[in-house]
Amino acid sequence: MTDFKSGFVALVGRPNVGKSTLLNSIIGQKITITSDKPQTTRNQLRGILNGPNYQIIWVDTPGLHRPLHQLGVKMVKTARNALAHADLILWILDAAAGFTSADGKIAQLLSGTKQQLFVAWNKIDLVAAGKELQLSQFDGEVKGVFRVSALSGAGIPELIEALVAELPFGPAYYPPEMVTDHPERFLVAEYIREQVLHFTEEEVPHSVAVRIEDYQERPNGMIYIAATIYVERDSQKGIIIGSKGGRLKEIGARARVEIEQLVGAPVYLNLWVKVRKDWRNSEKTLREFGYGGEDNE
Repeated sequence: MTDFKSGFVALVGRPNVGKSTLLNSIIGQKITITSDKPQTTRNQLRGILNGPNYQIIWVDTPGLHRPLHQLGVKMVKTARNALAHADLILWILDAAAGFTSADGKIAQLLSGTKQQLFVAWNKIDLVAAGKELQLSQFDGEVKGVFRVSALSGAGIPELIEALVAELPFGPAYYPPEMVTDHPERFLVAEYIREQVLHFTEEEVPHSVAVRIEDYQERPNGMIYIAATIYVERDSQKGIIIGSKGGRLKEIGARARVEIEQLVGAPVYLNLWVKVRKDWRNSEKTLREFGYGGEDNE
């Protein structure tokens, strides 16, 4: 019998608890975008961590929230689907904020899960060392509670060790060189959206989708990428473009740096901004933008 362990660990929590930042820290490189804007993660994304005798497939999910449109409905469905198919569940909470009413609603959902549940209090670097952190309003069974920091890496090795101990025995699901199951085109679109989130405020970030129109390697080794940034209103289009196109140029410049690090080659990035009214409530457009396929069902 093999002594190799493998399995899926679903990361769950309310928006802005740092799930994506924690995942990037665990994997050791950037595989998912981060932002201080709620609901940054929209798709189910898998990060792959290979150890000497294990492979953990971390499933990053959208933050559980009350949906206000069809995109939100699909995001919540994605998160619930990941929970149903995981071997273990890692519930991430914000140590600086403490246990909130939104966490209480997630507690109700998790109380009925059959998988073993682990808790990670993230952002522990922002609280006093002796601060007591209570899982109020939760009466389910917890296998282990950990205090971690996505920024410093504190507590992460202990968390991984505990999870590996509870994984089932089995083969590796992915080759050892893989760190995520998403293709480069998906990551490129996410890197562009990340910069839009960085440069915009209010409702604009939630109304943005990015679609890669063209992606090809030129004979000189440069990668040409054409992408469209979609918004829902003309006013949002103007905000993203900025005065004399200044903001769009900044978005493109910063995204290009990230993309070049990802692909390991020089990149020519061409961006357009278009309006697709109320796209978050259009089933056809959601599927067109990649929010209605098998990964989200």
